[in-house]
Amino acid sequence: MSVPTPESFTSLPNDDRRAVITGLGVVAPNGTGTEAWWEATRAGKSGIGRITHFDASQYPTQLAGEVDGFEATDYIEQRLIVQTDRWTHMALAATQMALEDAKYDPEGKDPYRMSVITASASGGNEFGQKEIQNLWGKGPIFVGAYQSIAWFYAATTGQISIRYGMKGPCGVVVQEGAGGLEALWHSRRNIRRGVDFVVSGATEAPIGPYALTCQMTTDRLSTAREAKSAYRPFDAAANGYVPGEGGAIIIVEEAGHASGRGAPQVYGEILGYGTTSDAYHAKKPTPNGGQLARAMRLALDRADVSADEVDAVFADAAGVPDLDRAEAEAIRDVFGGRGVPVTAPKTMTGRLYAGSGALDTAAALLAMRDGVLPPTVNLSRPAKGCNLNFVTEAQDASVNTVLVNARGFGGFNSAIVLRRPA
Repeated sequence: MSVPTPESFTSLPNDDRRAVITGLGVVAPNGTGTEAWWEATRAGKSGIGRITHFDASQYPTQLAGEVDGFEATDYIEQRLIVQTDRWTHMALAATQMALEDAKYDPEGKDPYRMSVITASASGGNEFGQKEIQNLWGKGPIFVGAYQSIAWFYAATTGQISIRYGMKGPCGVVVQEGAGGLEALWHSRRNIRRGVDFVVSGATEAPIGPYALTCQMTTDRLSTAREAKSAYRPFDAAANGYVPGEGGAIIIVEEAGHASGRGAPQVYGEILGYGTTSDAYHAKKPTPNGGQLARAMRLALDRADVSADEVDAVFADAAGVPDLDRAEAEAIRDVFGGRGVPVTAPKTMTGRLYAGSGALDTAAALLAMRDGVLPPTVNLSRPAKGCNLNFVTEAQDASVNTVLVNARGFGGFNSAIVLRRPA
């Protein structure tokens, strides 16, 4: 057996190498495990409720999408649990699920042809919260050594890489809510440059005193006290969003490699991606959806797909009236009067930041697999300027090509095009 070297891959892109998705792993507020979450999502079951991770009674925002019943010990040894944060625990669990789904064992494979590209918006909040309390309550000698790495945005990528011996080009994308889609496109780039197998996607765990305080500075969080009233994107009663934790890990694989090893399923192919920046204001949303529309068109152009070929749009769905109108304007701009179906299943989980794009991608892939579009919940009366063809109940549909939108605080816009395998 030859010793693998970094020369196993090349920096020169090869357009003939296609990126397909062969495995999914989900940890979400309305279900842990891909099929459990998908069943709940199709049924319109929400995982949003009152915050229980800590006493949030003094906070304006008191609702979130929490992952109930998740036990890190079911997936990770105790030694690693105490060294890492909850968001990494969930990512390691979702990675195990995704590898099992893809029927792929990294053991004995060329480590330089496997890589890890994930996204993060907030890093290890819970771990950092504990160490900050130790610092101010007890003193610096009580701050653990693992604080230096557990909070870091790249911690999840690093831990997955170490656990499975994946030594190809690895990285992390920090692009707030747009990061999950950006990570998938970077994974496709790795595939084109000679990597065969990429662990991608994102999880988040932003529900804690310090983390929630930071999120409140955006002025976009809902202060509603009832779950059905708290996160209502595109609705006349929209009043902001609630945060959520969890996300999805997605296996991106070179098509020939997947076929050669007999991968049990191919959920879809990554065809095109577009990303833009509003370059408008650090906090205020852009007054129109021009840059998001441009990102959508870039994705379609790179995919060589016309707007008429898109069977559904999975919306970013900010829940903030100005941002909702901007996205609706962008969708109308790209799709005209065609009335493409638009859905936002994240209304059942809250906004998971980087995890949302990955979870929406998983939903889009399963929609193509099963021929059904999941619903947008709590949307009863579209706001002025938000007149789109919304999916408010699960509906059977021929879903072959999907566009997924994601936006990040500060003006990031991203869109990705996925296609069902022939």
